[in-house]
Amino acid sequence: MFFECSAEPSVLAGLNSSPKYLLETNLGGTVNCLEFARRSSGLFIFLSTSRVYSMAPLQELNLSEGITRFELNREQSISGLSANGISEKFPTDTSRSLYGTSKLASEYLVQEYATAYGLKAVINRCGVIAGPGQFGKIDQGVYTLWVARHFFNRDLKYTGFGGTGKQVRDLIHIDDLVLLLEKQIAKQTGRNAETFNVGGGIKGSTSLLELTKICEEITGNSVGMAREKESSSVDIPWYISDCAKVQSTFDWAPKKTVVQLVSDIQDWLRKNKQMLQHSFS
Repeated sequence: MFFECSAEPSVLAGLNSSPKYLLETNLGGTVNCLEFARRSSGLFIFLSTSRVYSMAPLQELNLSEGITRFELNREQSISGLSANGISEKFPTDTSRSLYGTSKLASEYLVQEYATAYGLKAVINRCGVIAGPGQFGKIDQGVYTLWVARHFFNRDLKYTGFGGTGKQVRDLIHIDDLVLLLEKQIAKQTGRNAETFNVGGGIKGSTSLLELTKICEEITGNSVGMAREKESSSVDIPWYISDCAKVQSTFDWAPKKTVVQLVSDIQDWLRKNKQMLQHSFS
């Protein structure tokens, strides 16, 4: 049994410097893990990312601006997109980010090893993973960071898309991800290195603005909120995973809501307050 989770997970990695470390960690890490798995036996589960999907179509979604979030309009011209979110058929054929490219290249290697060496493999394209135990930063794990900054009364900033905080993601609690991995282990099919979108789906989606309200209600704290209107080249306004394929294949669905996720993170912070307060300053 192999879990390939090696990654420099920041979508900003390599943007303003050499991507060598990023590629050696992500792509090189996958090669090392695949070589080890090739000489052994068992199921190879690769944790990829939703960032493999092409940036241009993600930034060109037909959206409207609601009171608390960007909403997906009914009329869309992009394949792999529906009211349930973005499926595995969404385009991956144009640029995405250096991080996303490294993970997509790793996916291709997993598929080639599965074909060439009979390796049983599953590829999970994970959306935003969050929960207790995650040391979130601005460029990775920002949703856990959001809760922590509220808990410790530290300022935050809405970045991009006019600084409104209306950009949308679906969050998956780490416990729900572990539950899926357990089901994949039990099934032991490998399914020819098929790809599966894994996330919280529509029910597990939130904007930063909505998350701020939840954090305020659960922590009892309201923090200063700066606003940066300009968006970066890797910012996307809306991403929700269409998890229909993984749900039907493995009889799995996320159980934890965004409110439960925030509560679990706060419980972790409270229990480890002295140890963690400097990490989230």
